[in-house]
Amino acid sequence: MQTLVDRLTSQLTATGVKDPKGEAIAILKARGHLDAKGELTPEGLKRQAMGPDGRAKDRASKLSGKPASAYTYDKATNKAVLKRR
Repeated sequence: MQTLVDRLTSQLTATGVKDPKGEAIAILKARGHLDAKGELTPEGLKRQAMGPDGRAKDRASKLSGKPASAYTYDKATNKAVLKRR
């Protein structure tokens, strides 16, 4: 599994960011997922353990107020979508 830094770096690279790794580190530090030394914080370790699908479901759940279990992960778009009934 990719680390949070590697995953975000690849996403930023795909969008054309000039310094994707530096930007990824800055974003993760601002979110509290990396400390000043660039090491994962307890929150960062928790997010990394979730994997991309867990993080996508968690983001969608926080926005909607619905449980994460109500979502499925779309790997192509890196987004969570509501399950069909």
